[in-house]
Amino acid sequence: MPVALPGLTAADVSERSSRYLEALRDTPAPAEVPFAQAVQQRAAALQAREAELESTMRWLWEAVAEPVLQALGWAGPKDPGWARRVWWCPTGLLTLLPIHGAGYHDGTSRAVLDCVVSSYTPTLRALAESRRRPPISCGEQPALFVGMPATLGQLELTDVVARERAVLGAMMPGGLVAVEGATATVAAVSAAMERHSWVHMSCHGQQDLSDPTRAGFVLADGSLTVSQLGASRFAGELAYLSACRTGTGGIHLADEVITLGAALSYAGFRHVIGTLWTVRPAISATVAEAVYPALVHNGVVVSDRAAAALHHAVRSLRDGGTGLADWLPFVHYGP
Repeated sequence: MPVALPGLTAADVSERSSRYLEALRDTPAPAEVPFAQAVQQRAAALQAREAELESTMRWLWEAVAEPVLQALGWAGPKDPGWARRVWWCPTGLLTLLPIHGAGYHDGTSRAVLDCVVSSYTPTLRALAESRRRPPISCGEQPALFVGMPATLGQLELTDVVARERAVLGAMMPGGLVAVEGATATVAAVSAAMERHSWVHMSCHGQQDLSDPTRAGFVLADGSLTVSQLGASRFAGELAYLSACRTGTGGIHLADEVITLGAALSYAGFRHVIGTLWTVRPAISATVAEAVYPALVHNGVVVSDRAAAALHHAVRSLRDGGTGLADWLPFVHYGP
């Protein structure tokens, strides 16, 4: 069913995506100014970022999301007991923008988050293939946990790694295999991912907007990149990427949807949870602690509950007053 989007133009998408990416740039305070002034400048920058995100989400609602949901008859708030699902498959520069967060987050329910559970798919073929594959039960097989508590030049993740390891270990009937710190080399992690259908990455990620194939997970001896993942083939069920910047691709190859999340989806994981940009460690751990228990149904861990579990975790953050910059980054790929 074709849906006309008269409020969407290529020029608008180009301008909005540029402003959006600029707003997401790290905003360190200048070292040469007094501390109090630096704090004020940092706070002002974060406030400006939040305002730009809010503007972008409202524009996305009016230009893209609302017409689509109206055509489906889903533009109003959904019954909590009925999970209405939408799979977004944007192209071009729209792949850079978080359509799942489109809307007015002011209590009016004019937002995608209030109407449907959102997922992304890099291509329609990838979605069709993931639906044809039967789910793999975690059974008694251990999950793989990859953690980097400390990475040179990066924010320490000791607490978030511990929290995420604990919640994953408590949920998986077969326990977990932990590959952490100095043992988490590119070769070791790559090999371990081939042996496990449930994977959790608790580490930093990096991205390169000019060459998204160089994006990767920052490990003990280097990065496990998109290009390396794309050359692999996994029989994976769920990959939870609790790492920075796993869902944003590149500017020049926007149509190809080259991100860490999409790469793992292409490479064989039915479900992937990732983030679009740097997430505060405490928020990252809080979301993981909400998602994993929500995967359990009648005592069984069910991967097909991943999208709804993430949706409810993120909506809880938003409804609790958490800013856009903290809940908007979380995305789901898969059936």
